[in-house]
Amino acid sequence: MRLIIEPADGVAPLLSAIERARKSVEIAIFRLDHKEVEMALKAAAAKGVRVTALIAFANRGGEKRLRQLELRFLAAGIIVARTSDDLSRYHGKYILIDRRVLYVLSFNFTRLDIDRSRGFGVVTSRPTCLQEATNLFMADCTRIPYVPKGDTFVVSPANSRHVLGTFLKRARKQLLIYDPQISDQAMLRILQERVKAGVEVRVIGRVSRRTSFEVQKLTGTRLHTRTIIRDRRQAFVGSQSLRAAELDSRREVGVIVHDPKAVKKLIDTFESDWTATSTKSAPIPASAVDAPVAVEEISARSAKEVANAVEIFTQELEPLANTVKKAVRQAVVKAGEDVLHDRDVKETMKKVVKQAVKEAVKDAVREAQEALPSRSVE
Repeated sequence: MRLIIEPADGVAPLLSAIERARKSVEIAIFRLDHKEVEMALKAAAAKGVRVTALIAFANRGGEKRLRQLELRFLAAGIIVARTSDDLSRYHGKYILIDRRVLYVLSFNFTRLDIDRSRGFGVVTSRPTCLQEATNLFMADCTRIPYVPKGDTFVVSPANSRHVLGTFLKRARKQLLIYDPQISDQAMLRILQERVKAGVEVRVIGRVSRRTSFEVQKLTGTRLHTRTIIRDRRQAFVGSQSLRAAELDSRREVGVIVHDPKAVKKLIDTFESDWTATSTKSAPIPASAVDAPVAVEEISARSAKEVANAVEIFTQELEPLANTVKKAVRQAVVKAGEDVLHDRDVKETMKKVVKQAVKEAVKDAVREAQEALPSRSVE
């Protein structure tokens, strides 16, 4: 088992993995804008490797890009499958190489995640993980239910709540956690119980309510990984936060790590990040979770930081605006232009568009705030 540490390792491990493939590459994609990864997949297909890309049906603000990616892949001879819409999001990231090596990633195939964010990837040839990843990939490609057969490969919503809850409960001395947002009440209760039992709990990220354990915000690097290190002997690395949505209603993928060298690297990275974070953050009140971000809060930040964040998310808003315009045009074409003279219909359409824009702005502002160095976005 090996560990990839971002942003230190960069994109090279992924490119090498794809280049080494001889028979097949199977990749699950939530976001991909890294041209080198795209070119590597196309090059593999060109030399006769069977490349299959399972692409999410949607991500926040990026559906247009996903559909364009599908078309580019198809033109390059890559097999394309699209996830179902039965779950709120298909957020897992992993790659199977020749069904002999599995890469489970906490980061997306984007420059933001790979070059500027704290993330981890686990590389394993463990037969049980390979089989479970293969089963999951085929289930999601063909849109049939996935049934887990173990507790090392962690999949939401199939087994993650049980596996991660048990993983936390078995801590005897220490829990070191990276998590952009811990808010699940059951998981928070477990963490509090562990503290009462004498377990040291430290979190780099955010927690939705006041707690008796230490919480710090990552500084200098954007936080995107979800990682739990237990008793300095085992770890979890994956895409699911300890949050109800990511445990119960989204496709998230992670793996339990037993390899001592990989666990030590995780510990060393955590301790380095913890030491580098000079100020401790007070957890936000539970009532503020998922609430609209106050304009005053963002205004208080430096203009330069906000400008950088807005630049990132302006690109995300453009596809939404185009989608809304297209939907309105299609509705008019289908119903006839007379529909616009019907007062009730027109009012209904105005409300729908207004609500869509309102939600988009709220999401964009929240993500712009989270994109700052001490925050995280998906």
